[in-house]
Amino acid sequence: MLDNKGFNLWADGYDKSVGVSDEENAYPFAGYKDVLGTIYKTIMEKPNAVVLDIGFGTGTLTTKLYENGCPIYGQDFSARMIELASQKMPNAHLYQGDFTHGLVEPLLAQNYDFIVATYSLHHLTDEQKVSFLRVLQYHLNPGGQILIGDVAFETRAELEQCRKDSGDAWDDDEIYFVVDELRNAFPTLAFASKSYCAGVLSMTL
Repeated sequence: MLDNKGFNLWADGYDKSVGVSDEENAYPFAGYKDVLGTIYKTIMEKPNAVVLDIGFGTGTLTTKLYENGCPIYGQDFSARMIELASQKMPNAHLYQGDFTHGLVEPLLAQNYDFIVATYSLHHLTDEQKVSFLRVLQYHLNPGGQILIGDVAFETRAELEQCRKDSGDAWDDDEIYFVVDELRNAFPTLAFASKSYCAGVLSMTL
C-alpha cells in the first residue's frame, strides 16, 4: 500500500497513468472514464448538489462538478494531491486526513447530497468498508446518495478470475469490492458494471 509519501510522489503522474490504463482496457482502470462519467451525470441531475469526495486525488471528477456550481467538500491522504486539486477548485473545502481513521472533524459537521469515492475505498478492509459506509450514511441529506466508483465485482468468482487474468499486475495490497458480499450489510446496494473489473456502487438514504 502506498503511504503518504508514495501518494505525494504519484500525484503529478496520476491522471496520465490512469488514462493509459483505461485506453488499453487494462486492470485496474479499465472503464475509468465510464465510471466517472456515470457518477458525474447522476450528480448533475440535482442542481447545485453539495458533494463530499473521499480520496479526491487531483480532483478529476470534483473539478467538473465544481465548475458546474456544486459546493465541494473533500478529504485526501496526500498534501500534494490537495495542492493540485486546490489549484483547480480554490473555493472548495478540502482537508488532509487518513480516511482509514474516519472523516476529519470539519466534514463530520456537514451533511451532503452526494458522498462519492472513486478508486479510494479499496484501501479499507471489508470490515472497515462496512463501518465507514454506515458512518457516511448518517451524513446524507434526505434522498442523498453514496456513489462509489472502484475496482469491483458482483461475485467473488469474478474477482478471482480477474486476479488470475491480471497475473503479476494484480495488487494484493488492495481490497476490492465484492458486491454480493457487501449486500449482507446493505441489502439495497445497487451495482452497475462498467468493465470487467470496475463499476459504480450506489446507496440511497
